[in-house]
Amino acid sequence: MTPSTLPDLDLFRIRRFCGARVPERARHQVRLEIEVAGSTVTIVEFRAPWSRELGPEWSKTEIARLQYSPTHRHWALFAPNPRRGWRHYAGIGPTPTVEALLGEIGSDTTGAFWG
Repeated sequence: MTPSTLPDLDLFRIRRFCGARVPERARHQVRLEIEVAGSTVTIVEFRAPWSRELGPEWSKTEIARLQYSPTHRHWALFAPNPRRGWRHYAGIGPTPTVEALLGEIGSDTTGAFWG
């Protein structure tokens, strides 16, 4: 599956969600972006360098992973697991659009995404 086979409207919604999370005035310090690989979209937070010892590179933290099933035409949500990579997020099941999943990421009532 190539990125172009993911639902365009859902990709737009994910990008819009990322853009709305960080105010324009703060984007020189933090930004949210997406990384697309096959049927998976990962929401990634980048933070500006804050210590000279760490070098000039922006730090990267993976926030959430959304996986699309073209067979079932639904999205599933995964949360980062520091010891095992990713775990299925039990707070919400698969859904045909990403809006409910983005709402869950945004509210983060369990602390699984934003800590």
